[in-house]
Amino acid sequence: MEFQKINEKINYFNQDLTDDFFEIYTKSSLLAVDTEAMGLVHGRDRLCLIQICNEDNITSCIRIEKGQTTSKNIRKLFENTEITKIFHFARFDIAALKCNLGINTQNIFCTKIASKLARTYTNKHGLKDLLNELLGVEIDKSSQCSDWGKTETYSEDQLSYAANDVKFLIPAMRELHIILKREGRYNLAKQCFATIHVHSELDIQKFVHIFEH
Repeated sequence: MEFQKINEKINYFNQDLTDDFFEIYTKSSLLAVDTEAMGLVHGRDRLCLIQICNEDNITSCIRIEKGQTTSKNIRKLFENTEITKIFHFARFDIAALKCNLGINTQNIFCTKIASKLARTYTNKHGLKDLLNELLGVEIDKSSQCSDWGKTETYSEDQLSYAANDVKFLIPAMRELHIILKREGRYNLAKQCFATIHVHSELDIQKFVHIFEH
């Protein structure tokens, strides 16, 4: 298990978290999560990178090797019911984690679903627009279309992009929580979050538009 300090803000691991960082993250109550894959089709496009950040802004990127089917510490962390895992478009990430590593992520908050329920005054619910409005943060998405499966080391620009996708999720979740509570939609949001596993499993099994007439 390889550990590397990319810079003062990003830790980099190969295949899994080390035990000492796992212990640090298990003490968190909130954990922002994102993933990078070779594409958007589960079962065809493999998972390549997992990014996490807790409420203390400890940010890590974990590279997933080709053919890897398990990540012990990541699995225990994501299946921990005491820690809220925050995603943007959780449906994709939950499916990628289950399809590639057999992880059944528990206790989910999806900022995209929350945004659609809270910010009904706009149709712009992408992460870039969400962070810009709620936090006044402009994130760089120029490395979004990258070859995350390459065998050589990721560039610092790639890892900085990947880290940016999680480092602001917890503050965004807190802002969305305020709006959802204020507008009386928080319980509805929780009910939506509880269905994400079903939608992710349908995506894995290639069922499309199953709720349509």
